[in-house]
Amino acid sequence: MGDLLARDAIRLGERAGSRDEAIRRCGAVLVEIGAVGPAYVEAMLERERSVSTYIGEGVAIPHGTLNSKETVVRDALAVLAFPGGVDWDGEDVRVCVAIAAAGDGHVDILAALAEILMDPDQAARLRAATSADEVLDLLVLERS
Repeated sequence: MGDLLARDAIRLGERAGSRDEAIRRCGAVLVEIGAVGPAYVEAMLERERSVSTYIGEGVAIPHGTLNSKETVVRDALAVLAFPGGVDWDGEDVRVCVAIAAAGDGHVDILAALAEILMDPDQAARLRAATSADEVLDLLVLERS
């Protein structure tokens, strides 16, 4: 995952008043780092309207629809922490791992995230991370 998650795509201490606002923040980071075109953000919202990207343990994985792959410039991740929480259709989301994937690269990402979230201690470490290094250590180094 190391080549997918760059330090400048990790944003801690974010705030959002709604699920859609959080998704827009995630999409904006993916646009900012050059991973996707601006149309991808709307595709992320469309995906969320069709099926929730909440996966448990306070984590959501917003990503675009199948039709949005042409707006993906390169596969990438963005990790945004919302310490105050975001109401995600009744669930309390503290971390969003936004995914931009043109191919099937996101399948490995989802598998690695599932490993982390199946371990309550690791999931708690992800939610409590206060530095980009902590996030990188958890998502990249421990997965290699």
